[in-house]
Amino acid sequence: MLIGLVGKPSCGKSTFFKAATLAEVEIAAYPFTTIKPNSGIGFVKVTCVDKEFNVQCMPRQGFCLQHKRFVPVELMDVAGLVPGAHEGKGMGNAFLDDLRQASVMIHVIDISGSTNEKGEIVAAGSYDPANDIRFLEFELDMWYLRLVEKGWEKFARTLQQEKGEIAKAIAKQLSGLGVTEAMAKDVIQKQQFPEDIMKWGQNVLKRFAVELRKITKPMIIACNKIDISAGPGNFERLRREFPQHVLIACSAEAELALREAAKHGLISYVPGDNKFEILKPERLNETQKLALEFIKKNILEKYGSTGIQHVIDEALFKLLGYIAIFPGGINKFADSEGRILPDVFLMPPRSTALDFAYKLHTDLGKNFIRAIDVKTKRVIGKDYLLRNRDVIEIVTSK
Repeated sequence: MLIGLVGKPSCGKSTFFKAATLAEVEIAAYPFTTIKPNSGIGFVKVTCVDKEFNVQCMPRQGFCLQHKRFVPVELMDVAGLVPGAHEGKGMGNAFLDDLRQASVMIHVIDISGSTNEKGEIVAAGSYDPANDIRFLEFELDMWYLRLVEKGWEKFARTLQQEKGEIAKAIAKQLSGLGVTEAMAKDVIQKQQFPEDIMKWGQNVLKRFAVELRKITKPMIIACNKIDISAGPGNFERLRREFPQHVLIACSAEAELALREAAKHGLISYVPGDNKFEILKPERLNETQKLALEFIKKNILEKYGSTGIQHVIDEALFKLLGYIAIFPGGINKFADSEGRILPDVFLMPPRSTALDFAYKLHTDLGKNFIRAIDVKTKRVIGKDYLLRNRDVIEIVTSK
């Protein structure tokens, strides 16, 4: 599971990345601060099941705050993309290729309009952030088209000679992008492409690339710098202008400030919440107190959160449709080392009890007899479709 952070230079990607991971990365107000991709661990938030069983969980990975379970996921911050990236401008080809393994993308934009298309600082509100949404989608589409076109003629001739199945062959050809046979077949049928692959001209290939990009690299828009003057107005306008997109108001700087303050024990804060509690006011100077008050009134109370955690959660649970499943037993929640509910696994949509057994261990899948829904104590079969926050016990023959 890899979440890719994309966007033009100086839009706040690196600040978003640091806020989400608390990793040490270079942050500066000039283009191409990031050259090589930064990889780190972020977290998706799930309401923990421990409270329902009147226990306190002890995570093996991630952490739990006030019965909110934070499950690790990998984040990758690639260098800023500029118009013409797919043609190699600004090392664009290399940066785009870094995104091949991403399952979903978070497009960070400067909603305040205070950076132009090159990432250069301009007066707030003088640049239209709608341009960034259009340009990045175009660059991604052209990148996909380049990958689809690579060796296409030879591929098409071979497929025709061997009378192979188009969708199956394309899935094999583009497996590195996460394209499956079902995806390829669905696009071909919906777009009504010619059955003879030799009749697929440039226009068909472009439409094919665009549709595959939308499926394999779904994208959510993180509208960063919402706290700057022109941000709120631009945000409402872009929500109307791009109704087919998911746009979320964000302030990466605010989230970073809150997480750093919590890390140093100055405040109590659960990422994604709409509030925080000051624990040690005597250790805060006036500037820090004013900053926290600004975050409270202008971001948390207005938008419900800083948006950073919300974006990551939406990307995984809404765009990808993943669910969180807890392994457990009816009579025992602890593992061999005494840790209570130590694990939670992120599963793709339409996962079954048998899929979960294999996720836990190959032997559990091979020797699967049945599963038990621990919450209801109901026996379920291998084809049972799992639901978010299920607690499942696997029963095997060995």
